Amino acid sequence: MILTVDVGNTNITIGGFHEEKLCFTGRLATDRNKTRDQYAIDLNQLLFLYQVDTAKIEDGIISSVVPELSEIISGAMKQLTGRTPMMIGPGVKSGLNIKIDDPAELGADLVCTAVGAIKKYPLPCLVLDLGTATKISVLDENGAYLGCTISPGVKLSLNALMNGASQLPGLQLSPPKSTIGTNSITSMQSGVVLGTACMLDGLCARIDKDLKIPAKSIVATGGLAERIVCHCTHDIIYDENLVLDGLMVIYKKNRRKKN
Repeated sequence: MILTVDVGNTNITIGGFHEEKLCFTGRLATDRNKTRDQYAIDLNQLLFLYQVDTAKIEDGIISSVVPELSEIISGAMKQLTGRTPMMIGPGVKSGLNIKIDDPAELGADLVCTAVGAIKKYPLPCLVLDLGTATKISVLDENGAYLGCTISPGVKLSLNALMNGASQLPGLQLSPPKSTIGTNSITSMQSGVVLGTACMLDGLCARIDKDLKIPAKSIVATGGLAERIVCHCTHDIIYDENLVLDGLMVIYKKNRRKKN
């Protein structure tokens, strides 16, 4: 089994692949204060929960947008498996043609979701990633990465709203029955949930105008995508594990021989 790990600002997503099949997925909360040993314990418990024998893990690969945790998670995985996992970064071949001003600036998570989308969906393709930040990556008809948009994430916006306005209550991220809110809760739900959906629709429409060939597919991933994109007017495919699929594609391009 190959262990794929995506370290995000809010969650750490773990998936186990046997050949081409994703056998399990799990999530841990991202905690910058935890040590390597603590993460090793958390990973071990997660693997036990999904009945995965650590002795059967052949290798691993990590994408991380939290630099202070990259080596900690890598060390935790080595404690469990005896092998240092690959890390998305310099020296690791992704096969992605990155056409932004400084390709080194592109986050590992965006590299992985783009690689996963190129394998699975028609091009040109827009990849919507709704996590701590809301990002739209643009892939042209040849699979080249042209650039992206980055906006505050749904929960980030919601927390800023609640922290900045003391009279507004906390709420669950659920859609309102009507766009017109009739109380503080439904008004905030309309603004945050439906407002984000409208923003995504608007940006996708604008990006299509800038592309020589309009997008043939739009795919969404990330922790909050499922709750938001169902309110968009565009035809959007929800793919929960796109980043893990991309990690596995990159792993296969860089497959190492067993020790």
